[in-house]
Amino acid sequence: MSATAAMVERPPPRTRGWPRPRIVGYALVCLWIAFGLGIVGYLVFAWNPAFFAKYAPAYLRGLGVTLSLVAISMVLGAVLSMPVAYGRMSRNRILSGLAYCYVYFFRGTPLLVQTFLVYYGLGSFRPELQMIGLWDFFKDAFNCGVFAFALNTAAYQAEILRGAIESVHKGQWEGAASLGLHKLQTLRKIILPQALIVALRPYGNELILMVKASAIVAIITVYDLMGNAKLAFANSFDIQAYIWVALVYLVMVELLRHAIEWIERRITIHLKR
Repeated sequence: MSATAAMVERPPPRTRGWPRPRIVGYALVCLWIAFGLGIVGYLVFAWNPAFFAKYAPAYLRGLGVTLSLVAISMVLGAVLSMPVAYGRMSRNRILSGLAYCYVYFFRGTPLLVQTFLVYYGLGSFRPELQMIGLWDFFKDAFNCGVFAFALNTAAYQAEILRGAIESVHKGQWEGAASLGLHKLQTLRKIILPQALIVALRPYGNELILMVKASAIVAIITVYDLMGNAKLAFANSFDIQAYIWVALVYLVMVELLRHAIEWIERRITIHLKR
């Protein structure tokens, strides 16, 4: 018994002091804390009540425009993503090829370029758009932003939906077929409820990315949150204009993140043991 005990390797000696990765991690955390405290200190000592009273209403209006833009784009993108996801999963080569090209283009090119193509590119076809009655829609910069954002997020949402549906085991389809359920009934009652649990976190990430990317529309003269911040800075040359807007975006992202985590906990409570 003593011989067996002697053959057992002893654990390595406990490392004394702090390893280098730990030191670097703490240093970075301290750096971020110092940066945050510096921003807070600057806002406290450079508080300008006149600036806040003058531009706060504009920021609130811009926040409403930003939320409207993101909400409409996400809903339209979700509707458009369904046929695109169906095309990606289709066995028809033509249909799947067209869906693949759509996803490849909108995921492979910058959203800023896509917005410029819609806003400036379609403006080059004003006579043709007037003939078919679409110029009244595309002459509005907000509508162009919604159109470009919806096309962009539809490509991402289609891949999220496709991946979530394909993650459900094919045995679910076979079990539903053995019960005599139609494919549409199987998809609606069995597959989608399971797929949406998988897709919730990617959908949440896409929503957060859209909120942050919505600042792009300020370049095409949409007075959203970022557009009003640009206007406030151009009139006052006060860097607080951008600091406040950054804090508003940060609060929105944190609220969305916690809301998504709460929803995920609620719909997966049956999976916890």
